[in-house]
Amino acid sequence: MEAIAKTIFPIVVLFGAATIAFGVVLMIVAYTVLAERKVLGWIQGRIGPNRVGPWGMMQPFADLLKFIFKEDIVPDKSTKFIYYLAPIIALTCALMPMIVYPFGPAITTIDWSFLPFGLDEGIERLPLTIGQIDVGVLFVLGITSVGVYGIALAGWSSNSKYSLMGGLRSSAQMISYELAMGASIIGVVMLAGTLDLNGIIYAQMASPFRWYIIPQFIGFVVFLIAAFAETNRVPFDLPEAETELVAGFHTEYSALKFALFFMAEYVNMFTVSVMVVTLFLGGWYIPGLTHIFEMGSVAYAIASFVGFLLKISAFLFLYIWIRGTLPRFRFDQLMNFGWKFLLPVALANVIFTIVIVYFLNK
Repeated sequence: MEAIAKTIFPIVVLFGAATIAFGVVLMIVAYTVLAERKVLGWIQGRIGPNRVGPWGMMQPFADLLKFIFKEDIVPDKSTKFIYYLAPIIALTCALMPMIVYPFGPAITTIDWSFLPFGLDEGIERLPLTIGQIDVGVLFVLGITSVGVYGIALAGWSSNSKYSLMGGLRSSAQMISYELAMGASIIGVVMLAGTLDLNGIIYAQMASPFRWYIIPQFIGFVVFLIAAFAETNRVPFDLPEAETELVAGFHTEYSALKFALFFMAEYVNMFTVSVMVVTLFLGGWYIPGLTHIFEMGSVAYAIASFVGFLLKISAFLFLYIWIRGTLPRFRFDQLMNFGWKFLLPVALANVIFTIVIVYFLNK
């Protein structure tokens, strides 16, 4: 019986951690939508949502109820199976990177003596990562690239000209900016010497720069611009350009299916913010925090997690700020900028980093 308990306990912890992580992310996403509406209201001289609950704090739940009770309209000529599958693909691919993101340092000071069975040596370490893999960077890039299939399939299966055009735009946009995004990460990987996200954070702790935004500032800027394009946000929101394509790829979607696409966009924003913080801003690592708390303690983990969330919040605010500030590009400008400027700059940064790393290791 004790052996069974030892086997089941890590699995229960894993599923519990995944459930908590996804729940926390979805709650952050819900209030990111509210924050966006509030901040855009302030930028445009409006009040924003302020009727549902104190200061409009219950607005996300009111929106959810609205989506649940809205009439679900399905086009007669649509390819039904793909039409229903597309929003599920989009949201699933947006959530999956959360599995490998390190949300904080491992806790090593927990006393497990309260359990009715003993734990094997090494299990006492409680990492704040659901699943740590050696190629976490590749996993994130791969799974987020698959997410564009949800948008492309939604555009095709709806049997609508506007939807199809939005899906095609999204595919072209993803191909154009995925290359620049991948190239911008190569410099960080070369400096850290690993594709493991946890390893990249620990490499920044040992680096004299502390955060890779300093030696890889060009890569940081390229990654940030490509991330805006990858998440279809202003000024790169061509797949759902309201003035041209009604609502783009989700023109024919309503009720909960539209809500899934809506959530997927904001989860992607959160995913990109976590990625840029992990690669360029030290992830959960805050210089000097070890002078206040013991590393491995619960207090150190909580403080690191709070600092991690504050860094992510800064990038989410940047998303909102740019939406309220910049106009949308034309599609030809989008393509020209990606291929003729951003990709060459990213490749030049890779070559420069190769030269620097070579002479440092010589």
